[in-house]
Amino acid sequence: MRIGILNSGGDCPGLNAVIHGVVGAAHTHGWEVVGFRDGFEGMLPPGDYMLLDPSRTVGITKLGGTILGTTNKGHFVAKIGEGNVSEVPHEIVEKAKATLRHLEIGALIVVGGDGSLTTALQLYNMGVPVIGVPKTIDNDIQATAMTFGFDSAVHAVVDALDRLHTTAESHKRAIVLEVMGRHAGWIALYGGMAGGADVILLPEIPFKMEHVADAIRQRDARGHHSTLVVVAEGARMETGELLKKETVGGKGEDRLGGIGDYVAKKIEDMTGKETRACTLGHLQRGGAPTALDRILGVRFGAMAVSLIEQGKFGRMVSYQQYQVGDVSIEEAVNQLRLVKSDSEIVNAGRSIGICFGDRPVLQR
Repeated sequence: MRIGILNSGGDCPGLNAVIHGVVGAAHTHGWEVVGFRDGFEGMLPPGDYMLLDPSRTVGITKLGGTILGTTNKGHFVAKIGEGNVSEVPHEIVEKAKATLRHLEIGALIVVGGDGSLTTALQLYNMGVPVIGVPKTIDNDIQATAMTFGFDSAVHAVVDALDRLHTTAESHKRAIVLEVMGRHAGWIALYGGMAGGADVILLPEIPFKMEHVADAIRQRDARGHHSTLVVVAEGARMETGELLKKETVGGKGEDRLGGIGDYVAKKIEDMTGKETRACTLGHLQRGGAPTALDRILGVRFGAMAVSLIEQGKFGRMVSYQQYQVGDVSIEEAVNQLRLVKSDSEIVNAGRSIGICFGDRPVLQR
């Protein structure tokens, strides 16, 4: 047996751990592994790939990024705009299938997020034996309780807040930290709570700036003259509009950015308090993965090989109730796991005085 693996979409910590898990598990079966470079594009003739064996993957679990490279552009983009789906052209899929036949690959592991798995599902429906592995720092795939990369991204947010706290306190400022999270606010929520944020603004919970400003005024009145605000890039202005850094024509989703600056200016205008904004950006994607993400990545990779051994194609590796199992890719895609405004973790945040911008914060 010879199997293929590729990473598609944005990079995140833990991708190399998945590769390590796949190669290690395949090696115990006596199987060969072919790694396609730069996502699905590596499958286009004549093929851009590398042979992977344990000697090539030893020690890579601690590395961020991916040794195979990845892309969210090219011929295989199946998600356009706000989650709309387009078909990958038939002739492109046939070229990829020809490469797989030429290399005698009997199964393909696709490591990616919602968009990449949508492409993987199309390949499966056109006869490619596919196994999916979920990858997103946003942790927003409904069919799995956790994805690798999320924990590392949260750690980056917490580290930033720890640093911003001291400068905010020294100057008695409000500081707004913009973090990733297009549709789901899990990074902002977990990072904000762990990092001691006073205000957390999420895509799922519409906010009013007057509630945010009032929460800051109350803090000042109680002698707390610095405030940390965490806002997800996908949080909408009060008009309901998303702030976009760049509008992408054709395929792909628009790049978001600017909500942090917007919130900071509003705070300064409404409270008179000196306010600064900071955008964490791709620092959340870079760097070494945490221990949790390394372990989860290896387990996902090993399970992907197990699913191939069982002939369970069209399935995606899934983590539920501390166990790694599988679900159908069709079930997994297009079902986002979003933060609920009445969830236990949000209510816990409210109970300790965190403002989510949707209602007044009443302090005794």
